[in-house]
Amino acid sequence: MDLEEDIRSLQLESADDNGAIDPEDAKPEEVEKMDGVDEGWKGEVAPNPHPVQVEQKGKEIAVPEEHDSMDVMEEDNKRHLNVVFIGHVDAGKSTIGGQILFLSNQVDDRTIQKYEKEAKDKSRESWYMAYIMDTNEEERVKGITVEVGRAHFETETTRFTILDAPGHKSYVPNMISGASQADIGVLVISARKGEFETGYEKGGQTREHVQLAKTLGVSKLLVVVNKMDDPTVNWSKERYDEIESKMIPFLKSSGYNVKKDVQFLPISGLLGVNMKTKLDRNICPWWNGSCLFEALDAIEGPPRDPKGPFRMPIIDKFKDMGTVVMGKVESGSICESESLIVMPNKASVKVLAIFIDDNRVKRAGPGENLRVRLSGIEEEDILSGFVLSSIAKPIVAVTEFIAQLVFLESLDNAIFTAGYKAVLHIHSVVEECEIVELLQQIDPKTRKPMKKKVLFVKNGAIVVCRIQVNNLICIEKFSDFAQLGRFTLRTEGKTVAVGKVTDLPSIGRA
Repeated sequence: MDLEEDIRSLQLESADDNGAIDPEDAKPEEVEKMDGVDEGWKGEVAPNPHPVQVEQKGKEIAVPEEHDSMDVMEEDNKRHLNVVFIGHVDAGKSTIGGQILFLSNQVDDRTIQKYEKEAKDKSRESWYMAYIMDTNEEERVKGITVEVGRAHFETETTRFTILDAPGHKSYVPNMISGASQADIGVLVISARKGEFETGYEKGGQTREHVQLAKTLGVSKLLVVVNKMDDPTVNWSKERYDEIESKMIPFLKSSGYNVKKDVQFLPISGLLGVNMKTKLDRNICPWWNGSCLFEALDAIEGPPRDPKGPFRMPIIDKFKDMGTVVMGKVESGSICESESLIVMPNKASVKVLAIFIDDNRVKRAGPGENLRVRLSGIEEEDILSGFVLSSIAKPIVAVTEFIAQLVFLESLDNAIFTAGYKAVLHIHSVVEECEIVELLQQIDPKTRKPMKKKVLFVKNGAIVVCRIQVNNLICIEKFSDFAQLGRFTLRTEGKTVAVGKVTDLPSIGRA
């Protein structure tokens, strides 16, 4: 094992897109050199909206009737991208998501008027656009997103799934769930005086969300500076430049190649300015860049392998004329009538029907969010974190693995030793774990293993360690399936470490 190369790739992107993780140790110029993917922001495509669907959160979602049959892979050549909206609480993520659907002409004026009245009755007039995404009463009363909201819209070239992640620190696990399904990210920052500073300061969710997004494989980021219409900002170039100048060094230290993988743009989510159409020079004479729809359409998606072994981590399940599972295809393709296996319980199943959004399809490829109706297994025998897998090359199920970890933040300057316990988040798995052995510590300066035996480490340390969990979990080596081999460790409401799976026990491969 080439440890130096492994550590160089510890930023947990794809195998050829590496950078530093720890914001304290990383040097911006090193991050740019280590970031190998040269995927720019190409082309400008005028948006052409199509039917949209908003899924209510926290409720069982019915699968549509089977008569509406269509083969998406043969008749629809549009690419599909999952876009997660992240950022500090109250930055305007849900409002922007709602505005996107409204500008796509998928929410009628009558519905908007209803939401305006509802928000006014709650003395929250500016929240009405967020009600399109925040569908349950708890979220509307509190004015914060709790669960990951989903919606769909289309342009001429791309089908988008919006993932509206919660910004409040109490719901970071839900944000992790949303970001783990995303291909690209939209980081929403409030330009309002005081709000940017609150989110950016230590402990603010702007910082944690950026680090988590990078760790979870969101390699492309649109940084949207929202609320530019606010009286404290009034489309000020000085305020926009101030935010950009503070964010760029932090994004670099978090592993993003700012020149290639990050784009900034100013908007007003509440008013819909610079979203579907470019900014009027009378409103903002200094901005001549793209609008939000153009920037989203121009983003390069991640590489995918439709011919690889099938992998679909299950995020939810319910009963509807059989057992239905939901998840995002990370590798391979799936067809109706195909025989697959659910791991780790090794249940053989047959695919009865496949749905993308509300459309039944005969087959689907990587990157798609699916609902799959199965026979051969009961709904109560499936848990979130199980993986629908190909029979020929099933995913492994293990209770321990070797990993490389970077400790990001200590709790009251705690020392990390063998026996340290935390909650492991890896794809849709959430499981308690224990670091049972520290194998090697890596010198952060030379990026080489230290010779002395490691007994304990502090925050900022890079280590190779052995991790155990109580129950069987389905994971892959990061070098084989990046999205199924990157993880975070959290404890007491804080993210303490990020890592990647470097080796699996041979018994798990059997």
